[in-house]
Amino acid sequence: MWKKSWLRQGYNRVVGVVGGRKKQEFPVLEGHPAAQEHAEVALETHESVQSKMKKLTKEFRIYRWTPDHPNNKPVLQSFYVDLSNCGPMKIKAEDDSSLSYRRSCREGICGSCAMNIDGTNTVACVKPIVADTSKPTIITPMPHMFVIKDLVVDLTHFYQQYKSIEPWLKIKKPLEDGREYRQSPTDRKKLDGLYECILCACCSTSCPSYWWNPEEFLGPAALLHAYRWISDR
Repeated sequence: MWKKSWLRQGYNRVVGVVGGRKKQEFPVLEGHPAAQEHAEVALETHESVQSKMKKLTKEFRIYRWTPDHPNNKPVLQSFYVDLSNCGPMKIKAEDDSSLSYRRSCREGICGSCAMNIDGTNTVACVKPIVADTSKPTIITPMPHMFVIKDLVVDLTHFYQQYKSIEPWLKIKKPLEDGREYRQSPTDRKKLDGLYECILCACCSTSCPSYWWNPEEFLGPAALLHAYRWISDR
C-alpha cells in the first residue's frame, strides 16, 4: 500500500503541473491492476516530460569543399541540430546527403571517421557532443592533409609509410615442432599500449614534425607500430 500511495502521489504532482489525466490501456497487463497503474503513470509522465522538454538547437559548422568546383574556396557550412531529438549521422541523413566523410564501425575501432572537432583530432563516433548551445561545434578535416572532398583526406602516403615498416612477424628459422610461437604473459604485457593503435592518423596529423617533413619522418603511428613488432619477438 505504501508503494502504491507513493507512486500515486508522485503521479499526481506531475499531473498537477502538466495537465489532466488520460486513461491508458495495456492489454498485456490485464488482470494486474498494480502493474497497469504503474505502466500508466510511467507512460503519461514520459509523454508529459517530452512535451515540456526545451528544444536544444546546436550549430555545427562543417568544412565543405568539392573537387567538382576546384576554383571555389573551402567554406564552413552551418547546420542546426535539435539535440533533444537526434541520432547518428543526422546531418547527412536528413539535411545534406552530399556531405562526405568516412565511417564504418561506429565503435571507435576502425579509425575511419577521424577528423578535427573543435581544434582536436579525434574519432568522431566516440566524441560526445558538447551540449553548450551558445557556441558552435567546428568540424574540419585532419590538418596538413590533402582534402579529397569535405572531411575526407588522402591517406595514401600515411598507409605507404605504415607498409614501409613491414608490420608483421619475421622468423629466421621455423620452430622444430612446427607449432606456433608461445608467448608468456610477461611478453604479452610488453605490447600493452602498442597494439591498441587503430591507424586513425590522429596522432600523425597533429604532429608538427610530420607536417614539415612527411617525406622523411614516418610519424608517430608508423613508429609506434614499428616498435610494436620489434618488441614482439
